[in-house]
Amino acid sequence: MPFDLSAYFERIGLKESPPATAEGLAQVQRAHRLAIPFENLDVILGRGIAIDSASVFAKLVTARRGGYCFEQNRLFEDALEALGFVTRPLLARVWLGLEGPPPGKTHTLVLVTIDGQNWIADAGFGGSYCPPMPLADGETALAPDGAQFRLMRDPLHGWMLERDGPPATTDGRGAGEGWMPQFSFLLDPVFTADLVLSNYWTSNAPESRFKQLRIVSSVLPHGFASLTDRRYRRRNGEQEASGEIDDPRVYRMRLSLLFGIDLSVEEIAQLGLFQTEGA
Repeated sequence: MPFDLSAYFERIGLKESPPATAEGLAQVQRAHRLAIPFENLDVILGRGIAIDSASVFAKLVTARRGGYCFEQNRLFEDALEALGFVTRPLLARVWLGLEGPPPGKTHTLVLVTIDGQNWIADAGFGGSYCPPMPLADGETALAPDGAQFRLMRDPLHGWMLERDGPPATTDGRGAGEGWMPQFSFLLDPVFTADLVLSNYWTSNAPESRFKQLRIVSSVLPHGFASLTDRRYRRRNGEQEASGEIDDPRVYRMRLSLLFGIDLSVEEIAQLGLFQTEGA
């Protein structure tokens, strides 16, 4: 079934098809991330996370929900291919805010080849926003929120993406000073079965942070907003706010107004964030 570019463009606010160039890649990724929130709420609500193209399109475009990396980058890669880009998926290990042994491959991103040059692109990382970058040792990029990113070869993990920027433009993980590792990846071929396996663990294993926390984030024009359980953080330009939400009505309103996620009163209760009356 052909990818419905017109519906996708309407969802992310693009008025016309960008060219299959580095500039076009950056334009699509930016529009996608500004419009479609990162979220794992269906995991907490006990719904399966399907990552086939039809299911992802139905959820993120038609139903106007968000999703996490395996959903976001499936949709993003499908759109890029429909626009004439040459792409393939990669799997990554997320190091942001982590101490201890190497983590599993719980993140996916997209390798894009443009005029013989490989680029990494990512519309599905929920902890911060990195623009597309040429795959080259020491390559750097500046995000609209003021954070810097760089790619470094890693003798064990292949490639490491590092970040140095304002802690308020993250979801709260890895908020120290200086360059901090975000995720590492190899260029090995990734097949559908690999993505299915990683997605299953990420959405079902008790150890997965997506089974333990209710996570929502969104890229802002010059900043970032996140909602992790009841903890709210937002920075756009020089304006910054944070706090704890203690009322389910406020939580539901925040989800709708800032992140564009509309859940019913019953669904909010099922998230288990607030004590019910009489409990």
